[in-house]
Amino acid sequence: MEAILESLGLAQSLELLALSPPGWGGNLLRGLANSLQIAFGAFGFGLIIGLFGAYGKLYGGPVTRDLLGIYTTVMRAVPELVLILILYYVGTDLINQAAQAMGYGRVEISGVVAGIWVLGIVQGAYATEVLRGAIQAVPTGQIEAARAYGMPSLLLMRRVTIPAMMSFATPGLANLWLIATKDTALLAIVGFSELTLETRQAAASTRAYFTFFLAAGALYLIVTLCSGVVFARIEKWARRGQPSLKGGSR
Repeated sequence: MEAILESLGLAQSLELLALSPPGWGGNLLRGLANSLQIAFGAFGFGLIIGLFGAYGKLYGGPVTRDLLGIYTTVMRAVPELVLILILYYVGTDLINQAAQAMGYGRVEISGVVAGIWVLGIVQGAYATEVLRGAIQAVPTGQIEAARAYGMPSLLLMRRVTIPAMMSFATPGLANLWLIATKDTALLAIVGFSELTLETRQAAASTRAYFTFFLAAGALYLIVTLCSGVVFARIEKWARRGQPSLKGGSR
């Protein structure tokens, strides 16, 4: 086996990707764990923003709708790398200025928390539009029937609107999750130890650029494939009781 690996030129690559030193595999997995941690947090934070943003756009007053319109337009118009730099440095500076104004010293913000906050705000703009469209796709008869029974707004949202809109929102939310996992790579520019930064450091130290970036690409692909399976099951669950779309175009 060793002779075969040696003849294929894979022996050195496997040594470089070993989990224990001098291999860098452990560093890559640690970077992947950080990337997923930030992606999970940003996706969840973005969903919360998106849900309130969608309801604000649909049922809020004129001022609320205008402010949310500005927010979603700016977040979707400006490149995400620029937004990350602005939100990270400006947001950190504002927090420290507020802390100093209240008599506290400078605040050391965790890289994970900052990454979740920055990407969550960007994700929230896209989630707002995805969830707004999903809410509008819910048959109005279901909403009117719940209101006719005197169901309060929060209970209506929890028991009727959110379950009914899930089948419409899941494909868009799946795309947002994949975008979140890839956007974590942009955080390398501000020094977060996520997968891309760990890969760059390993490649720069060993000069094995092809090996490490191919390995990073494989890890991202594995995350994407696993995510596809999970969201397919979520969509199947959300569509339970609904007529099948197979043969609908006949």
